[in-house]
Amino acid sequence: MAEDEEVASRTEKVLRIQRVFINLLDTYSSGNIGKFLASSVVGASLEEVAEEEEDEDENKPPAPEATAAKQKEGTFQIVGTLSKPKSIQPDFATETYKEDTEVPFTEEDYRRRKNHPNFLDHINAEKTVLKCGKNARMFATYVVAAGLQYGMEGGILHTFFKLAWLGEVPALPVFGDGTNIIPTIHVLDLAGVIQNIIDHVPKHHYLVAVDESANTLEDMVKLISKSTGPGKVQKVPKENAFLIKDLTQDSIDHLLVNLRMEALFVKENFNIRWVAQSGFVENINSILKEYKQSRGLLPIKICILGPPAVGKSSIAEELCRHYKLHHIQLKDVIAEAIVKLEGIVAPKDRGEEEDEEEEDEENVEDAQEMLDGIKESMEQNAGELEDQYIIRFMKEKLRSMPCRNQGYILDGFPKTYDQAKDLFSQEDEEEEDVEARGKAFPVDKLIIPEFVCGLDASDEFLKERVINLPESVVAGTHYTQDRFLRVLSNYRDINSEDETVYNYFDEIEIHPIYIDVGKLEDAQNRLAIKQLIREIGEPRNYGLTDEEKAELEQKAAEERLAKEAAEDAARQQEEAMETAERLARWEQWNKQLEEVKREERELLEARSAPLRNYLITHVMPTLVQGLNECCKVRPEDPVDFLAEYLFKNNPETQ
Repeated sequence: MAEDEEVASRTEKVLRIQRVFINLLDTYSSGNIGKFLASSVVGASLEEVAEEEEDEDENKPPAPEATAAKQKEGTFQIVGTLSKPKSIQPDFATETYKEDTEVPFTEEDYRRRKNHPNFLDHINAEKTVLKCGKNARMFATYVVAAGLQYGMEGGILHTFFKLAWLGEVPALPVFGDGTNIIPTIHVLDLAGVIQNIIDHVPKHHYLVAVDESANTLEDMVKLISKSTGPGKVQKVPKENAFLIKDLTQDSIDHLLVNLRMEALFVKENFNIRWVAQSGFVENINSILKEYKQSRGLLPIKICILGPPAVGKSSIAEELCRHYKLHHIQLKDVIAEAIVKLEGIVAPKDRGEEEDEEEEDEENVEDAQEMLDGIKESMEQNAGELEDQYIIRFMKEKLRSMPCRNQGYILDGFPKTYDQAKDLFSQEDEEEEDVEARGKAFPVDKLIIPEFVCGLDASDEFLKERVINLPESVVAGTHYTQDRFLRVLSNYRDINSEDETVYNYFDEIEIHPIYIDVGKLEDAQNRLAIKQLIREIGEPRNYGLTDEEKAELEQKAAEERLAKEAAEDAARQQEEAMETAERLARWEQWNKQLEEVKREERELLEARSAPLRNYLITHVMPTLVQGLNECCKVRPEDPVDFLAEYLFKNNPETQ
């Protein structure tokens, strides 16, 4: 008897908590909570939490099986509604329902309405939920007062992540003084709280779900800027928040809230596999990693190599426009580094504070020493810079935040095996960024290119291309005849040795993509660009902005109108030509018809001449005499008379 009751109790418990209804499954919070519960086993939170460790590559796209929650036996069955009727049903949901938007607005609803400025609607919703749960026999209701959610692909801080990643502003904005404390919780931790509520069915119906942090708005924005942005923040008036298009009124209200919250019941009674229990600031690295992976914000790093005049720069520019990457050329990097050093050494304006710290003085001394070394190196090497300076400047550029966020296209560098080894080798003190490839030597995976493109063509093809370049392009470059031949010969000599830059990439298992530009017979390199885009894949960024989408749509509309106008003009021209040809053929046919008729008349006249002559000579005289005689005699039958007369007086018979 006791065993039957225990089995019935377990069965009733599983059946009672197996199906979960979630409203608006296609929104950020509900979607992530539903995905979490769909992969969670019913009753799992009743057991002790086991520690698990995961090791993921930051720059490696998430596996397809990890992006979608799979329905396994014993997991929660998720059902719910969608915010939009045309939204696609999430793969983790068993069923979805459409809300009835045609329900009329009644007097009862009107009487309950009150004028509230900000969050009174939340309070009313809570009261309604608790009221519906008074009849515990039907179902139990809970109100979870959750902190502002972050994590995965979005959340309340998405706007700041996007501003930082794009790098279009010199500093991230902090609205107001930034000292307001914002209660927060990772969206998956909130899903864990909901899972525990379903499993434990607690007696308390009002629960607080926040992490253990007490971070201010300035703390979080400053950390985002340091981790993935310009590294600076700027305090702006609260009203400036309305100038950012991505921020809604609700988001602004949430960012300006100042509230301390503590989840005592959750911490003491629930078993949660916390993703970020200590809060946003303490877990910024993992949060930033999952945000980039969820949105596919992974850098694309490309290195394009090849002989002079093969088209490296033109192809790099097109790929940069397509993928929104940074075009890195050696001369630009050197010039930028020198300008930066000169800016450090240059004296400050009087308007600035004159108190200089020891660290600033050391930076000035180091910058001055670097500038002196650069000047001496260029004097001793006929204007060329030694590799030690080039490698240092190039490493700093590749490690800059824009290149780490979006990626880069390295144009024509490194040129030798040693340059590649020095540039991409990993420094010993930064072991966390070490990646061993092929057991050859450690490389810096933070800056190592993902794709290497080797362009090539025959010397005859390259010479012919340079000869056909206009003077305006050749002036001031190495495309002059003597200099180009010298640079081309130097490139061939370097890449004919056993240790070339291509050998370096092969050794670390980054096999170059070889393209023979000469065989493509495409002066604009369009075929080479298409081949590289196929090899590299889709862009890994936020996609087009609304302005860019509108510009593309307008451009497509203009092209469509221009095409239609050209087709209409071509059709009208073709019709006009056909009409002219038809009129010309009609006129020609009429001329030919008149000519035929004239020739027929002439032919008839020519054929009838002998007969007329015969009649005039032999018939007409006798006929005239017969007619005269008929007039004289006046016979009863003139025809018989005339016939008898002609018969008797036929000249041939006489």
